[in-house]
Amino acid sequence: MITILFAGDVVGKPGRRAVREALPVLRERHAVDLVIANAENAAGGSGLTPDVVRELTRDGVDVLTAGDHIWRNKAVLEIIGSEERLLRPANLPAGVPGRGGGVFTLPGGARVGVVSLLGRVFMKPGECPFAEAARQIERIAAATPLIVVDFHAEATSEKVAMGRHLDGRVTAVIGTHTHVQTADEALLPGGTAYITDAGMTGPRDSVLGREVEPVIRFFLTQMPQRFAVAGGGIEIQGVVIRADPETGRALGIERIRERIA
Repeated sequence: MITILFAGDVVGKPGRRAVREALPVLRERHAVDLVIANAENAAGGSGLTPDVVRELTRDGVDVLTAGDHIWRNKAVLEIIGSEERLLRPANLPAGVPGRGGGVFTLPGGARVGVVSLLGRVFMKPGECPFAEAARQIERIAAATPLIVVDFHAEATSEKVAMGRHLDGRVTAVIGTHTHVQTADEALLPGGTAYITDAGMTGPRDSVLGREVEPVIRFFLTQMPQRFAVAGGGIEIQGVVIRADPETGRALGIERIRERIA
């Protein structure tokens, strides 16, 4: 059996602290073989830098996925083409640097494919994620039946549709982007683990990781505000997936919420 921990969107310095302090505990508790985290907001709450990528991988994240904020900090361009553990959405236009999927070898020799995809409903236009998912899966399935898809999307309908579309073809479809953990984790009929959103790794007392009062002022006044990353208590949210390495079928999916402070 292979155990995979997927951490929901890592937000800023608090999210990185949650990763640093929680991962050793979670790895031991769940006997985790591979850690995947969506990290597109890990640098200052929006974007990525080479230093932050190095920090997260040093602290135990094996694969970093992304989404619509991947280019918010241009410094990521220094590393996106060379750091194989960092994936950007696969369905971005041709010619965009980096890669959207890869195969990662675990210490015991098992191999896990990971694909990063971006939704289109209520999001910036991109190539069709459903068509790109098929292309990525066909390529990766030649190397391993274990495939995890991070679908970074806004609309729950689009996420649910992707889960059903890929049921039986991948090990797991994990939704990200909303920063709100959903309670619909399930094993689909074809053997694919699914959740609409894995949640957020970062400040607990916040609005999606941001300070509360500026967000409320924005909704009250519609005037521009500075949405700084919140302080206070932090936690890591996500899911633990257990899978059969021979068939790639998921055996279980469990939501996690680990408070750090």
